[in-house]
Amino acid sequence: MIPAKIDSNSITMIKEKGIEAIVDWFDQHKQSFYTLGWFYLGNQQQIGELFYRSIMKANKELPRFKGETSFETWVTSIFIHTCRELYDHSRFQATEGSEPSLDLFKALDQLKVDQKEAMLLTYIKGISKEEAAQILQVSVEKMKDLLFSGIQSLKNQLGHEATFNGCKEYHKDYIDYLERTMERPKKVDFEIHIYHCQNCQEDLAAFQDVMLTLLNLSEKLATLHMPADFLGNVKDRLAEEELQRQLKNKKRNRIGLIFTGAIILLISIGFFTGTFRSLYYTWTEEDEELRAFLQHDLGERLNLEAESNGLKIKIKSAIADDVQTLVFYEVEDKKEENQYMMMNYYDGIVVENESEIMSSVTYPKYYLPDLKSKRNNERKNVYQGKISLPPLSKDDGTIKLRITKLYKLIRDSSDWPSFVLRDTMEYESGEWNFKIPVKKQPSHEYALDKETEVEGIQVRFDKLIIAPTSTILLYAIHDKQPEKRIDVLNIDKMEVNNKKVKADIIGSSFLDSQEDENWNTFQTQFDPVFGEKPMEVNIDLNSAHLTFEDPKTIELDASKKYPQTFQYVGSTISIDKLEVGQPTKVVISNHEIKNRVYESLQFRILDKDENEPSSMEGSAEGVVVDKNGVEYDTNESSFSYEKIEQPRYFVTVQSMELHHDDNGKTVIPKKLEIDGYQTTKYLDKVVKISLN
Repeated sequence: MIPAKIDSNSITMIKEKGIEAIVDWFDQHKQSFYTLGWFYLGNQQQIGELFYRSIMKANKELPRFKGETSFETWVTSIFIHTCRELYDHSRFQATEGSEPSLDLFKALDQLKVDQKEAMLLTYIKGISKEEAAQILQVSVEKMKDLLFSGIQSLKNQLGHEATFNGCKEYHKDYIDYLERTMERPKKVDFEIHIYHCQNCQEDLAAFQDVMLTLLNLSEKLATLHMPADFLGNVKDRLAEEELQRQLKNKKRNRIGLIFTGAIILLISIGFFTGTFRSLYYTWTEEDEELRAFLQHDLGERLNLEAESNGLKIKIKSAIADDVQTLVFYEVEDKKEENQYMMMNYYDGIVVENESEIMSSVTYPKYYLPDLKSKRNNERKNVYQGKISLPPLSKDDGTIKLRITKLYKLIRDSSDWPSFVLRDTMEYESGEWNFKIPVKKQPSHEYALDKETEVEGIQVRFDKLIIAPTSTILLYAIHDKQPEKRIDVLNIDKMEVNNKKVKADIIGSSFLDSQEDENWNTFQTQFDPVFGEKPMEVNIDLNSAHLTFEDPKTIELDASKKYPQTFQYVGSTISIDKLEVGQPTKVVISNHEIKNRVYESLQFRILDKDENEPSSMEGSAEGVVVDKNGVEYDTNESSFSYEKIEQPRYFVTVQSMELHHDDNGKTVIPKKLEIDGYQTTKYLDKVVKISLN
């Protein structure tokens, strides 16, 4: 065997053996050259001619070979020049479907010649940039430029966004960094920059994406059939029958070495996170939320599929903890261009072995449909979403999931999906069954033991629960002040070790705790923080919804003319109507909301015996006002509650119909009994908690 690098003494030996030595070397390396030739020619007969000409040229040039480069570099240079001579632009038209990965072959074929050759030599042949630069007769810096532009063009040919938005002064460093050839001081500087630069991070991911694509091709090269006697005809043309027999005995298959080399290259890429798993899912998972779980080893890809009535459901992954079991799914409409989603648990979704595998301690969350994400706007017939199931009662198991109903998504309302009325939505029935393997991930609880005051009321922060799928804050509000109480404490976000997580807009709830009757216990759910051990927690309180007890009695007299007015907490309130009949009607209003203390009133209507009517219906009108005092008309089609900064809802008109008293008689109102009012107080308060 001829070594890749040879000394001056070996040159004489090679020249003495002549073509026999060259054929022997090609026989040792034929698989990698066969693959390289396929990218140019795509035809076995032509590749046979390529090998023949390359061996002949190498033999002819051998006397002038001085060993200034490696033998492999020298031979590869001859091989590449011969490829150019035989290159046929139309070669894939006749070979469609005959070999794997034709799409990638075609994509590479669309590159400029120098870009393509730089990519092939570096990532398919697996030689160094320096050697590839020698073969292409360019500088190493030019080689880096060719690789950079080649990767950009290849992504474009494969149908992906090709623009690199990272800092141009760092473009030249991408290749060195990814191949771990960058000197340490420069590497540290680069990693500090990229840690703070999202665009450069995305650029690196783009480079890695192409490398993974080429790796996948390398895996498929094992199926790129090269006839066992491929060099036979070439050898018949180069040597006598005895030489051909000797050469056949020396044949070795090198495809395993190509694949192993590509794997080593990829694993050695070493992003600043230092994990191959993180890189892999950066390349391969489009759902950012699911990608984060997979990168942190909190689940695995499943890709379970079932089809019914032209709708195919794919279960992509499932992540389970003590809070919930979160299932990521995809629905594809194979008949029309519609998008379908799962609504929530028990609405056409059943776990058949729920009693065996799941806990009933908590109820599954409801997740609003995500119609703004890029992935759900790319294809009109595919929707990717998630659904919450109850948490596991065991450490692991298999969920037997049965789905019988999928709801059709609508996009004709500007503020949808604020609230979804299921009865107004179209749906498709079917039968989709899955067996989903799951493993419960651990959760961690941390005692906070922190008290503060909000509007003069004690608030106690008790516990922080960090689970893989959710971060939960448990807190309590003191409830023994007769004049006022906090009904809802709105928490905008929370910082855990300087990492901000948003509160779930529908993830807050009251907990029926009997531990202390003087306190009401609540919990608010936030985005996950993936196993962070909290050292410092900052809780951002943005508003509180309060009830104030401020009683007032207004005498009513049906014989008087209305409207009548009265004063309450600085406002003039009008009793617009009082009509006795079946039903009796009472209407009160206050359209002046500027500087108004209350948002809504708590009141009762009593008859002459101080009794409330046994049957009463009511309706209200109001106006939404943001934090800056701007009013919004809720009847306008462009109205979106979620887009308003800290909205308040002021009731302006309240109408009541009183049907009868306890004895079935007509109600004659005698008193309007106001117990108090409700209002919102804006807060600018951050509660800082140290857990050191």
